[in-house]
Amino acid sequence: MSGMGTGGLALESELPAAMSAGDAALRAQLSPVEFDLFAQYGVRRTLQADELLFRRGDLGSSMFIIVSGTVSLDFGAGLAPKPMGSSDFFGELGLLIERHPRSCDARANCDSVLLEITHANFHRLIDQDPAMVVFFLRRTLSRVVSSEQRLIAQLSRRNHELESALGNLYSTNHELHHTRELVYSDDLTGLSNRRALTAYLKKSHRSGHRPRGLLLIDCDDFKGLNDSYGHLAGDHALQCFGRILASVAGKDDIACRLGGDEFCVLLMDADADGLQRTADFVLDAVRHLIAYPGATVGACSLSIGMVLIDEDHHWNDSYSRADKALYEAKRDGGNRAQWCREGFEGLEAFGVDHVQRD
Repeated sequence: MSGMGTGGLALESELPAAMSAGDAALRAQLSPVEFDLFAQYGVRRTLQADELLFRRGDLGSSMFIIVSGTVSLDFGAGLAPKPMGSSDFFGELGLLIERHPRSCDARANCDSVLLEITHANFHRLIDQDPAMVVFFLRRTLSRVVSSEQRLIAQLSRRNHELESALGNLYSTNHELHHTRELVYSDDLTGLSNRRALTAYLKKSHRSGHRPRGLLLIDCDDFKGLNDSYGHLAGDHALQCFGRILASVAGKDDIACRLGGDEFCVLLMDADADGLQRTADFVLDAVRHLIAYPGATVGACSLSIGMVLIDEDHHWNDSYSRADKALYEAKRDGGNRAQWCREGFEGLEAFGVDHVQRD
């Protein structure tokens, strides 16, 4: 052993000359002296072109040295494969930590010859030349730390790019959502518009879960309001009406401004009594409303046509009946809710005992 120690010390003095080229100490390449030493304990392995040596995640306890040919190391995560050539080594952490998970895929680019240094043979190598091995380990650990730092920096950049991409995606999604709101919303009142109503009816038809009650609503003498107090007062009144209608529409219902001073509310689970109560609430709320600056309480009123929707009839039939009921409410003086007189007898089965409420 003393002779081995002396040889090791003598060799240690030669190491700086053998590995003196710039940052060569951080390269995964053996010097000729190191190669000759490791070759004494390596097991020869041959790989054909495109043959896989190991996969990322495989457990390994050996290191590989390339004698001839080339091997690519693929670390994934979008990183470019790293080519390894003659005298290069890889898999060294398997020597230091038995059954260490491989961090990459190793695949031969062409017919190649490798030397495999097992964990057991590495310990024999330490016994023969500890000084050489210490230098190798010191260089290897420095290279591993440097590689990890570069990998962390690359992942950090990729993470930043991913965050930026996600930010752009969220921004685009928000813009699309905002655009959808603009497409399906009434600018003045914030209620749904005719386009949204059409989409709502199509969706409910496809799902088979259709609305049961319809309120068709119109402002009484809205033209007179605009002529007397101006369009700003009229807009303010419409916004107030919109807030009242939005308050009676549940998550499965829809409150819609059809245009001008005409509105509708579709209620998904309404019966006759429920529809009447909703109409009465809307009428009462408007009667107690100061609809525009300077107005007196009750200065504005609404007329409402009410129908229960028959699933066996087309939507246009229900709308037409509600429109007739609305016309009757206005003809009778407005400020009231009216059931459609046409087919009223059928409503008795729903418990309706009157045709109007004012």
